[in-house]
Amino acid sequence: MDPAQSAVTLTVREALHTLSSSEDGGHLLSTLGALKRYLSGAENSALPGEQEEFARMHFPAVLRCLVGRLSPGWLELLPDGQLEDLWASFFLEGPADQAFLVLMESIEGAAGPSFRLMKMAQLLARFLSAGRMAAVMEGQSRQLTEPAFRLLQETLLTKVVGLPDHLGNRLQQENLEAFLPQNYFPLLGEEIMRVLQAVVDSLRGGWDCSVSFLSQVLGKACVHGRQKEILGVLVPRLTALTQGSCLWRRVCWRLVECVPDRAMEALLMGLVEAASGPDVLSRLLGNLVLKSKKAQFVMTRKILFLQYRYSTPMLQSLLGYLAMDSQRRLLLRQALKELLETWGSPSAVRHTPLPQQRYVSSALLICLAHLQDTELRDSRDELLASLMAGVKTRLDSSLPAVRRLGMIVAGVASTRIHPDGPPLRFQYEEDELSRELLALAVTPPVADSRSEVEASPAVETPDGGSTDGDVPQAQLEGSGSDLDSDDELVPYDMSGDQELKSGKAPAYVRDCVEALTSSEDWERWEAALRALEGLIVRSPAAAREVSVELAKVLLHLEEKTSVVGFEGLRQRALVAVVVTDPAPVAEYLTSQFYALNFSLRQRMDILDVLTLAAQQLSRPGRLPKAPQCGSPSPASQPSSTQAPAWRAVVQERIRSKTRRFSQRSPRWGPDAGPNEFNLVAGYFFFPLIRHFDRPLVTFDLLGEDQLVLGRLVHTLGALMYLAVNTTVAVAMGKALLEFVWTLRFHGDAYVRRGLLSAVSSVLLSVPAERLLADLPDELLEARPWLADVAEQDPDEDCRVLAVKALLLLEKLRDTLVPLSSP
Repeated sequence: MDPAQSAVTLTVREALHTLSSSEDGGHLLSTLGALKRYLSGAENSALPGEQEEFARMHFPAVLRCLVGRLSPGWLELLPDGQLEDLWASFFLEGPADQAFLVLMESIEGAAGPSFRLMKMAQLLARFLSAGRMAAVMEGQSRQLTEPAFRLLQETLLTKVVGLPDHLGNRLQQENLEAFLPQNYFPLLGEEIMRVLQAVVDSLRGGWDCSVSFLSQVLGKACVHGRQKEILGVLVPRLTALTQGSCLWRRVCWRLVECVPDRAMEALLMGLVEAASGPDVLSRLLGNLVLKSKKAQFVMTRKILFLQYRYSTPMLQSLLGYLAMDSQRRLLLRQALKELLETWGSPSAVRHTPLPQQRYVSSALLICLAHLQDTELRDSRDELLASLMAGVKTRLDSSLPAVRRLGMIVAGVASTRIHPDGPPLRFQYEEDELSRELLALAVTPPVADSRSEVEASPAVETPDGGSTDGDVPQAQLEGSGSDLDSDDELVPYDMSGDQELKSGKAPAYVRDCVEALTSSEDWERWEAALRALEGLIVRSPAAAREVSVELAKVLLHLEEKTSVVGFEGLRQRALVAVVVTDPAPVAEYLTSQFYALNFSLRQRMDILDVLTLAAQQLSRPGRLPKAPQCGSPSPASQPSSTQAPAWRAVVQERIRSKTRRFSQRSPRWGPDAGPNEFNLVAGYFFFPLIRHFDRPLVTFDLLGEDQLVLGRLVHTLGALMYLAVNTTVAVAMGKALLEFVWTLRFHGDAYVRRGLLSAVSSVLLSVPAERLLADLPDELLEARPWLADVAEQDPDEDCRVLAVKALLLLEKLRDTLVPLSSP
């Protein structure tokens, strides 16, 4: 055995015996001073070989002995805290990795709240604030990969990343600020930067280093969900350092390449969120997406297709990163093909939420903005085929948002994919979403480009304005002199003028029918249409005589001239006819809903009219009193314009002369009246629900005409809700629940929304006792279906409606339980 090593062993053995048994402060001070010689950087330090042997073989045992003697009485053996300072110096100045492991071991092994536990926690906080964590990680970057070293690395990795959890579990309410995750992980990021700086300096000096341990620490911290804290420190610093140094770029690329596959997804998602642009992402990642299959899957599949929580700037950073290198552009072209296929897939349109469809549309437009015409030309036929299939799928959707999304994307994509051909053009109202999507399709501007307007000088006019520099000043001066004579003319106010019409409005309902069917005088035709609603309300008896004929005329009426508000006039007249004579007109309209030779627009008009008419019939005091025929009343004469004034004076005098025993103000409520929808609800409801499963030649509710099916379901739910407290409500509810149960798994989200609304209408309209007595089986079957929709339906509105229906069921159960209890 080497004599020097034997001397170290004997010295340490004797010192451990003294530390374990002695209570003499001076003896302890001299013993610790003798041991401190073996620490690097100490005064009168031992030989390098002795220091290495002490660090490798004896240092952990010395630290454990010091931890075992820690107590209030032992620290007071020397005055002024001398013993405590010397005791702490072994942890703060010795080998960092072993000191850290002993500190964590002592904290985890301490029995409950105690003096030793708090002292060790405070010492660990000093250890972190002194920058010793950087020494722990730097030591791992300079050692060889031996089996024992790998085991040490795994232990250190667990302790370093899990430190906030371990300390939080041990200290509970006594936890220190330094160990909170929001404080610890930014500190860990700063320590990683210090180690990276040391690695770069070593590489410049010709020394080999490894960043594998740093990569594992970074990846594990991201897996724990701390990307924001640690990358918030690393990314800004690395962005600045990699901007002008190739060596820093290589170190950064190696840092992310060595991250384990199980942590690659968490790291990349955090980097995409933290990076300020595609150039920053390119400097931080390099060609990682080409070297790692896991990174390629995350960047080109998972972020684009399987998640949709990222913002538009993050998508631009990601796809811009793929577009910045010629090798990575192949992945961008492949991503465009897959995005276009997904965007137009009928299954994806039907089963993905609307926010995810917007997300995919944004990614698609960003890809088109980055790719050039030459790159798109090679796969033009394939892209056009996917685009046209997607346009058909989206325009067939019953959701307006899906259709508008298809119009916007198709118009832009057709122009980019096939610039030589005619583009697809649609009419839609511009809003914030459409402007945002159109802005994404703009090709990124080239720097240092100047417009011709900026280059041309401007000439200031005497009025303070400016004109183009190419216009001579003399011409500007001469142009104003010709208009001096018109400056004093004041424009005539024509805002109150009305258009003179030669045709006279009909005075009777029959005249309106005749004018709408056979008149060639278009002014008379328009006047009849505008006067029809008022005539029906004022002359209900005359309207009942020709109600069905009038409904037939209005249902088939086409706009022959450009009448402002034609659809509204026609619809209000139809509603007035139905309200005036509900039973026969409703019977006629419902029979025509399933008839041949009607357009989808007419069928949906029938549904809208029935809903509006039922709403008016169920409203108390719905119709104004018709004016009586004969001589006009005094109030209608021109001389009686002051009647309200004198009537108010008389009422005030009566009120002042009247003695009242109650000073409460009178409350005027709406006029009470019967629910007129009670008697005719069956005429509205049952014919509509009777033949929904019988396809016609031009009409198939269970096939392609799912938009009309959705409107039908919503109409039935509205009629059910308006039939509250009616005698036929129970039969309507039973029939509607059977109808819902038949279509509960329909693939269209608009239809499912109507079905869920219909269930809520049944629960709100049918009395609770009758629900329990007449519909118990239907309610039992509906509950698990509603729970499944609330958890798994891809449409957000469907989930919300299912939750509301479940709450109504719970409220119904709470209402019925007290009734059934003795």
